[in-house]
Amino acid sequence: MSLSPWQHRHLQRTLATWRSGRLGHAQLLCGPEALGKRAVAEALAARLLCETPVDEPSCGRCRSCTLRQAGTHPDLRIVTFEEVPKSSPPRLRTELVVEQVRNIGESMQMTSQRGGAQVVLIDPADALNNAAANALLKTLEEPADNRFLLLVSALPQRLPATIRSRCQRIEFNLPQPEEALDWLRAQGHVAERARLALDAAHGHPGLADAWLRAGHLALREETLKEWVSVAHGTAAPLCIAQRWMAEPQLAPLRLRFVADAVVALARSLAGVPVPAGLTLPADVDKLGSWFDRMNQMRRQLSAPLAHELALAGLLAEWRDLMATTETHR
Repeated sequence: MSLSPWQHRHLQRTLATWRSGRLGHAQLLCGPEALGKRAVAEALAARLLCETPVDEPSCGRCRSCTLRQAGTHPDLRIVTFEEVPKSSPPRLRTELVVEQVRNIGESMQMTSQRGGAQVVLIDPADALNNAAANALLKTLEEPADNRFLLLVSALPQRLPATIRSRCQRIEFNLPQPEEALDWLRAQGHVAERARLALDAAHGHPGLADAWLRAGHLALREETLKEWVSVAHGTAAPLCIAQRWMAEPQLAPLRLRFVADAVVALARSLAGVPVPAGLTLPADVDKLGSWFDRMNQMRRQLSAPLAHELALAGLLAEWRDLMATTETHR
């Protein structure tokens, strides 16, 4: 499998630890979303299960590799969101439940069917509910030889400290800007657009790549122009709120772009350029409060609430806040 340079570094370091006999039975792969933690976990699982000792992550040809590639390896379990029983239309659960964890605990107490390692990959591990987390803790407290738990999480702080403390941590951080830009160009993106996307994503190459492929740079430009028009009183808050909420799958991204722009406004105190058409509000404390409520709304978008009206109210407050802005030069 093809890995980015930073993914490859994490994998090689972890495999070196494994070859030296120092790899614990539980690994927590954590860091920002879309940096490739799941891909590294899968590559690590592939090597742990591979039956042909090679220097590469896995041979790709042995019986174990072919079973894994077919999704039928008896000693590999992947725990992720499952369908809600009897739901119509079918929908996925929003948490990992205790039955899923109990099943892996029981399987890890049995002999490996292929006579080698057993691997369980949990993604996202931070979605474990309380009962599931407690069940997992029992498995973590009873480590067995050649049994490996790979936990993937973009929000490791949501995991109980008792679980985090029993895992070796594989921390993913953003790569250096030039490495990220080189990688984006290798994905086929034009350098200028790649740089713009990387700046918009605050140096996050995974997000920049996703936004470029989906055309979300244009969405960002459109969203910020409409946000500025509300500030200037040339667009009605309710109309903009209805427009943004008309595409529920894009609403979280629009609100993210706005939240990032608010951060840029606040950073203008340190000389950082602000979004076009805006100046720093006279009341910075109110700006901070508005930012907090915008982020709270972002977190609540999945709840069955009247989001259009709530967003319209926030945008009206934004217009009023910017109406009292003193010109900052």
